[in-house]
Amino acid sequence: MDQTCDILISGGGIAGLTAAATFGSAGFRVICVDPAPPITERDVDGSDLRTTAVLQPARDLLERCGLWARLAGHAAPLQIMRIVDAGGEHPEPRVVRDFNAADISDQPFGWNLPNWLLRRELVAALADLPNVDFRPGVGTTQLFTRLNEARVTLTDGSQQKAKLVLACDGRNSPMREAAGIPVKTTRYGQKALAFAVTHPVPHENVSTEIHRSGGPFTLVPLPDYQGLPSSAVVWMERGPRASELLQMETAEFEAAMTRRSCGLLGDLTLASRRTIWPIISQSAERLNGERLALMAEAAHVVPPIGAQGLNMSLSDLRCLLELAEARPEGLGDAAMLEAYNKARHKDIMLRVKGIDLLNRTSMLAPRPLRDLRAFGLNALYSMAPVRRTLMQMGLGVK
Repeated sequence: MDQTCDILISGGGIAGLTAAATFGSAGFRVICVDPAPPITERDVDGSDLRTTAVLQPARDLLERCGLWARLAGHAAPLQIMRIVDAGGEHPEPRVVRDFNAADISDQPFGWNLPNWLLRRELVAALADLPNVDFRPGVGTTQLFTRLNEARVTLTDGSQQKAKLVLACDGRNSPMREAAGIPVKTTRYGQKALAFAVTHPVPHENVSTEIHRSGGPFTLVPLPDYQGLPSSAVVWMERGPRASELLQMETAEFEAAMTRRSCGLLGDLTLASRRTIWPIISQSAERLNGERLALMAEAAHVVPPIGAQGLNMSLSDLRCLLELAEARPEGLGDAAMLEAYNKARHKDIMLRVKGIDLLNRTSMLAPRPLRDLRAFGLNALYSMAPVRRTLMQMGLGVK
């Protein structure tokens, strides 16, 4: 039997769940489907041990729709972004530069949250919204659109009518493929390890990104774990080295990650499983089709540098919400979706290209090029107007 809603969201990851809560809070009738039920516990197989830094503009959106009240108590503020170049002969800091949020704002850059916890709180929020129907264990299979509506066939055999289909279904988006929207993909031969650690030296709300070769090693503040200071780590390396690290015995791995961290927070102790995923950049040729909008990783994928991933996704969501509320009668029509593509595509492409450059710079292996990277960091930091502009651009406010 056909069913009707305002918005069908394909994908129940963090971006899709946030979109469902945001549009539901704004009064739209929403159905959100995902073939995999969300894992909402820290220490079970399949849990997402990555973390997300919710930057200031994204926090404002979450506050508006009532989500931030659920999340604030679990978040670790990010006051300082510390960039360390350790590209010398030995893995030790040779250039350390702090980007302090106090230079541009009276608030932190952002607030860090574990992804598994975000899923738990978002699912709980959806349960309180009577106009949102979340269907875990159900996916999308076919998309048929016409001028006034879309029809989506689901894996349970049902068909769903909607004014707007929102594709939040990942880098291999079934809805994007069904609409025939091309993507450009760049592969780096890198993989990233994600895990949590404890350490004797408090992080003092400083996010630390250490560059040597292979990719950055990033420590992001978390609330204390079992009474000890704790951080989330994303360790990017070329694929074979990352796979080798994944298989190491715990003691050997702890010694390796402490060396790679330059010992800045003391000896690191593994406090979770290790997970691994491939690093790519990807961008869709356009963000719109007939009755279809691409968002999040269906639209863009970037390496985990500068906390841009989910924050780009929430910028997509903010733009869609503003367009929908400005003309609710035009929800999902060509004018709305063309305006969405025009508003977001250029900014997305600039960020994808910028993060691609940062990642390639961080991967540098030859010593002369690493020396040049250190010189560039020094030069950029020494120019206060440039430093402030870079921080504002990172937040997405300029």
